[in-house]
Amino acid sequence: QVQLVESGGGLVQPGESLLLSCTASEFTLNYLVAAWFRQAPGKEREGISCVSSDGTSTYYDNSVRGRFTISRDNAKNTVHLQINDLKPEDTAVYYCATALHASRTCTIKTDAYDYWGLGTQVTVSS
Repeated sequence: QVQLVESGGGLVQPGESLLLSCTASEFTLNYLVAAWFRQAPGKEREGISCVSSDGTSTYYDNSVRGRFTISRDNAKNTVHLQINDLKPEDTAVYYCATALHASRTCTIKTDAYDYWGLGTQVTVSS
């Protein structure tokens, strides 16, 4: 069964950092487009970052550009999201997703992705 599992969330104070990971089971993420989304309470799910299948192209929403970094670790079949300088408005459930195709570009549009994880909670509070 195809599964994506997110990990690395938690409760942190403003200004701290987290490393989120997305690991796939039963298939390889290594040659597929992948992305991270988040959903805050009472808000719609929003795309925040994506990476092309070969890792050479990335994209970030304006709300996270400069603080978040997406990367691939093909040896571990994992996509990471490094989150720095966390702010209370970053509080949300973070989801990873993958599209069942390879591409040298990527998008953060929700409907472009085929498989989703169940999410990991990130809470930023002092």
